[in-house]
Amino acid sequence: MLGIQLKRKGIAILASCTLASLLWPVSSVAQAQNQSSGVSLSQLKGSSENEDLNPDSRPLVDGIAAVVNDEVITLRQLQKQASQAQMQLQSQGIPVPDPDTLKKQVLQRMISQHLELQEAKNQGIEVHDEDLQEAVKTIAERNNVSPEVMRRHIESSGMKWDDYLDELRQEVLIDMLRQRMVEHTIFISDAEVDAFLKNEGRNMALASRQPEPKPEPRPVQPVKLTVQPSGQIIGFRHILVAVPESASSSTVNELEQKAQGLLQKVSSGEDFAGVAAASSDAPEALEGGDMGVRPTEGWPDLFIENAKGLSEGQVTKVFKSGNGFHILQVAVLDGPQPAPQPAAQPQPQPQPDGLQGETGMFESEPVMPQGPVVVDQTHARHILIKTSKVVSDEDARQRLTQLKQRLDHGEDFAELAKTHSEDSTAPLGGDLGWLSPGETVPAFEQAMERLQPGQVSEPIQSQFGWHLIEVLDRRSKDMEDEYKRMQARQILFQRRVEPALEDWLNQLRGDAYIDNRIDPSDNRSRNRR
Repeated sequence: MLGIQLKRKGIAILASCTLASLLWPVSSVAQAQNQSSGVSLSQLKGSSENEDLNPDSRPLVDGIAAVVNDEVITLRQLQKQASQAQMQLQSQGIPVPDPDTLKKQVLQRMISQHLELQEAKNQGIEVHDEDLQEAVKTIAERNNVSPEVMRRHIESSGMKWDDYLDELRQEVLIDMLRQRMVEHTIFISDAEVDAFLKNEGRNMALASRQPEPKPEPRPVQPVKLTVQPSGQIIGFRHILVAVPESASSSTVNELEQKAQGLLQKVSSGEDFAGVAAASSDAPEALEGGDMGVRPTEGWPDLFIENAKGLSEGQVTKVFKSGNGFHILQVAVLDGPQPAPQPAAQPQPQPQPDGLQGETGMFESEPVMPQGPVVVDQTHARHILIKTSKVVSDEDARQRLTQLKQRLDHGEDFAELAKTHSEDSTAPLGGDLGWLSPGETVPAFEQAMERLQPGQVSEPIQSQFGWHLIEVLDRRSKDMEDEYKRMQARQILFQRRVEPALEDWLNQLRGDAYIDNRIDPSDNRSRNRR
C-alpha cells in the first residue's frame, strides 16, 4: 500500500518547479511539444542517415537520428527538441553545451521517453480525460491559481493549450508506468521498520516539536548550515557517469576517470549546472542536474552519507553506486541549525513546516506524531482486472460488470475474488484489511468512501486496472503506534525509490534495440554489457 499512497502525492510531480524552471510544469513551456511522436521505420524507407544537423547550413532533409525498437526518431524531431532545449537552458541561466553535445544529450532523453511510452503501451496503461483534468486541477492548486488563469498564462506564453495537455498526458502516463513497474520491487521488512524507529524515530520526533519562543534573544553570530542526517530540507544537483552492466574493469576505470575529470571542472570554477547539461547521463541532465528539493529522509542514504557536512554550494567527491559514478552539489539547504559550540549559543530555529517537495513524492518532511492519532478506517476487499496489450479497458470493465451481476444474484464476493482477481490479495478473497485515509489511490478511495458497509461498487478505474470494491465495515481507531510505523515504512520506501527507478530504466534500455546514429559510441557502450 505504500506505493499506492505515494501515488497520491506522486501526481504532484507534474507540478514540480525545479531550481530555475518556470512556474508552469510539463518540463517547462519551452520544452518539446511533440516528444512522443514516434515514426515507424516503414515511413522513412530511403531516408538519408547522414543529414547535416545544422539548420543554418542548408534546408534540413529529414532522416534518421535513432532507431528505438520499431520506431525512429527523425533528424527534424531532434533538431526541434535541441532548439527548444537550448531556449530552456538559456532561460534558466544555465550554460548551453556546444551544438553537437546538446544534440547528443537531447537524443538520449528522447530515446528514454520513447522506451517508456512503448512500455506503457505494452502494459495497456492509458490516461483518460478525467485523469488529465485531475492533473490540471492539482497543478493549478499548487500554483495558487484557477485552471482558467493557468490556461491563459500558458497560452500567453505562446503554447497552445491542446499541446500543453498532450505534454501533460504523456507525463502522467510515464508517472503511472513508473509507479506500476517500480513499486512492487521494493520490500520493507518489519525488522527494518523496527531498526529505523530505534535509530531515527526519536530524532524525528524532536525535529517535529516547535521550540519555545524566547523574549528578546541575544544577537549571536550566524551558524553556517551543513548537511545533517535528519531534520533538514535539501536540494541537490547531480552528475552521473553511467557504468554499463558487466562492464570490464578497464571500462569502469575509464568512466571513473571521466567522472574525476568532471569533478575537476566544477572544482575549478565551471558552472555545475552547465557541466551536468553537457556531460551527465542522468535523466535530469538537461535541467542542469536539478533533482529538486526534499527532506533529508527522502534522499537515498548514499547521497546523504556523501554530502554530510557540506554547506550550500559545495560539491561531493566522486562516489559509486550500482549505476555508475556520481557527483552532487548541495543547491539548497534549509533546516534546524547544527548543535552549536558552547561559545556561540545561538537560539534554536523552527523546523520549516510543509516545504513543497520538488518531485511531488516528498511534499513535506514526515513527522512522528505526539499523542493519540484517531483515524477513521475502512475494511474493504476488491476484485482487480488489469489491462494489458491484449486486455483493453472495455474488456476489463465488461468482465467486472458481469461479475457485479453475479454478486447481485447472491454469489460470494470472496469466492469470485479468488477465481477472477489479478491482485496479490486474490487468495485472501480480495481482502485489503483495514485501510486508513491516503493508503489507496484517489480514484479507489473516493469510490470506497461513497459506499456503505455491505455495498459493492460499480467497476471503477485506477492506474492499476479496473476494480470492484466492497466495504465490509468502518471504525475509528487510535493509530499512534501504527502511524509511526507507517511513516517509518514510507520514509524507507522513499529512500529506495530512486535507485529502484534507475535500475528499472537501465533494464528497460538494456533490453531494447537502440541504434543511435548521432552518437554510435553509445551503441558500442551498450554492446560491452
